[in-house]
Amino acid sequence: MKPPRNLWPLGIVTAFVFFTAGTIALIVIAVSNHTELVAADYYEQEIHFQGQMDRVSRAQRLPVKATAVYDDAQPAIKISLPRGHASAKGDVFLYRPSTAGLDQRVELRLDSNGSQILDAAKLRPGLWKVKVLWTATGNDYAIEESVIVGAKNF
Repeated sequence: MKPPRNLWPLGIVTAFVFFTAGTIALIVIAVSNHTELVAADYYEQEIHFQGQMDRVSRAQRLPVKATAVYDDAQPAIKISLPRGHASAKGDVFLYRPSTAGLDQRVELRLDSNGSQILDAAKLRPGLWKVKVLWTATGNDYAIEESVIVGAKNF
């Protein structure tokens, strides 16, 4: 009678092969996965985060709230600041959280009513973060709103 075959060596070799193949697969996935920060200067912005929170808090205490909303009919992003801030100087930042390469900066140019309309026809449909930073009456203010551009097509 033939003695039973010992399968332990085959099992050990098979385990090492699967472990090696799994490790190589994880390395390939990790190298091919592109991660993008929302902003290139993310760490610099994090250092100044308390100042940003103070600007947002100051804007929330205004008697008339500043807003940034998407109008699907035009399509456009409408920014409205209180009338007393119509001569404000500042910037509008459009952040695309899923694709940092699409981020934009636009100079704040308000009309006499404290409003500005940004053409959103060329913006890729999806979630955008609108950040408005302005200086008026000797103080710095900020609002941050999320808008979904092209909601009909999204």
